[in-house]
Formats: sequence, C-alpha cells, structure tokens
Amino acid sequence: MIKNKKAKWIVRILLLVGTAISLYFVPWLLVKAWILPLPDTVQEQMDEAIGHGFDGMIVYIDQKDKEPSFYAAGWKNKEKKIPANPHSLFKIASISKLYHVAAITKLVDDGRLSLDKTLVDYLPELDGRIENADEITLRLMIQHRSGIPNFTDAPGFWESPTETYEEGLALILDQPANFEPGEDYEYCNTNYLLLNKIMDEELGYDNFKFIQKEILSPLQLNHTYSSLDAVNVDDVMSGYHVGYPHDLKTNDYGMHATAQDVGKFVKALNEGTLFNEREQKIYPYEYEHSGWVPGYQSFARYDKELEAVVVLFYSTTDPDLYNWNLSEIVNNRVIKILKEE
Repeated sequence: MIKNKKAKWIVRILLLVGTAISLYFVPWLLVKAWILPLPDTVQEQMDEAIGHGFDGMIVYIDQKDKEPSFYAAGWKNKEKKIPANPHSLFKIASISKLYHVAAITKLVDDGRLSLDKTLVDYLPELDGRIENADEITLRLMIQHRSGIPNFTDAPGFWESPTETYEEGLALILDQPANFEPGEDYEYCNTNYLLLNKIMDEELGYDNFKFIQKEILSPLQLNHTYSSLDAVNVDDVMSGYHVGYPHDLKTNDYGMHATAQDVGKFVKALNEGTLFNEREQKIYPYEYEHSGWVPGYQSFARYDKELEAVVVLFYSTTDPDLYNWNLSEIVNNRVIKILKEE
C-alpha cells in the first residue's frame, strides 16, 4: 500500500505519461536488445542494459560451489551522480508475496491457519460482500485462483492509490467475481491484501514481526525491512519513471531489501532449508517471483541447471511496460552468460 500521500499525485502524473514516439520505437529497441551479440560477462551485459535506457541496475548471483557475486551499473542517484551500489536497499514489491506465503506455511504447520478453510471462516464480515467468500480457500487466494477482483485494477486506482486495508477492500466489495473459485487463474493483489489481514487477525499483531522472528532472523537477513519507515532513506536506491523527472525512493511501496538478502531467502526457499519437512510439503506457492512499483522492477530467479539464485533489480519503469519487457530480455541474457561461462 502507498503510505506517502505525495505518491498520490506523483502516480497520477506517471500514469498519464506515454507518447506515440515511445510506442513507435519500443518493438525495435526490444529486437535490438535481443539480437545483439551476447557479451562475455555479466558486467558487460549490465553496462549494455544501461545503454538501453535503465538508470541503474543491481545483480546478485549465488551459484553452487562459487562465492556470491555482486554487480552494479548506472546510478544509485543520478541527480547527485552517485554510482549504483550492489548493497543498496531496493523496493522489492511483489517479491514480498514469497515471504508472506512462507509465513502462512509456518502458521499452518503450527495449526493456527488452514489452507482449506475459507475466507468466511476467517473474515465472516465478508460473507455476502465478496462473491463466493464461503468457497474461496486460503490456498486459492495464495495461488491467485480465487476469482476475486483485483483492487489495483479498479477504475482510477492509480490516480488516488489507497493507503489502508479498508480503503483497498472497499474498491472490490459487492463486485461480481471474475470467475468461479478454482476455475481459472488471474494475478490479484486483493488476495494478498486479505491474506495479510487474516494473518494479522490470527497473530494479534502486524505479521511482519512474525516474518522477522520466524524467517528473517534464522536466515540472518539483516537488511530486509517492512517499509520505508524502517530504513534510512539514503540507503535506498533511487527509482525513476519515464516522463516523470523526480526520484521516487521516498514513496513507500512496502518491503525493502538488498539483493543479497533476497537471494539468501530465495536460495533457502528453493533448497529446502527455510522449512522443516512438514512445512516443505505444505508450501503451496511459487519458488521465484518478480515485482513492479513505479520506479522499481525486481526479479528473483532460481535456475535449477545452474543451481544458482539470480536477483536482478532495475531502477527504471515506464507507462507502456517497455522496460519490463526489456528487463526480461536482459534477465535471460544474464542467465545465458552464466551457462556459457
């Protein structure tokens, strides 16, 4: 959720930006990025990506039997001409869903939650307010198969982003379902708005404290934080949106972490050290993820062939999602470089 009120008018401007020129050139720039000869090193690929228009980039690689590698290119803060730092904090956006599902898994193992209980079982006040609430289980919400409308898709959402659970929920109450529970898949942030509320209600406190105790501390993830309020803003990498001239790092979009902390978490998730044997069987979600908020694109990948975690952060977004498609091309090229080394 966006807590900084300044973000409301910033995002309003961001979402209005977009020109016919950018639409004309996007496909050709993507083709160019795809067909260029593959560089010999990850650093060369990152420098090339900066040349494609990204302001800053961080890559962290942890491959079996090798020391972790840290890379940076471009700017941490382009106004102050501060070079990118691979240890900077970054807004990880929807990568945070992996942490939330890990916490739910531990609560299920403790008998405090059940993946097969329904939304009405935990939030009875939503009976009749969210269609099929008596059939939608926690498992379906985790896996984006609930059919609940996505509150961030509500008309006008980005002109005036919500700041609280109640405000976000109000955007989808009494709306028809997008599909019957379990009958389809649709990525939906409302699922996680509700799951976070359910965890908070069960715990009696903010679920990030549980994440801190049960996940971050055991893994010694000392550079992962709940929000901008918990960090020194000077430690955060600047973020930029095409067409908007100012730094977006002071807007609060949720969890912040270093690439190394994200990498350690994803490694533990994929290699089984995050969970006990029961929890490994319970875990119902993905093992890698990506995230997007204005100014920040984040990718946490695990390549089984390489037995490697690769975390990639990009500090530039745009209204047409050209930079998202471009980053996916760069991601694949980084993996290819690693496989050819």
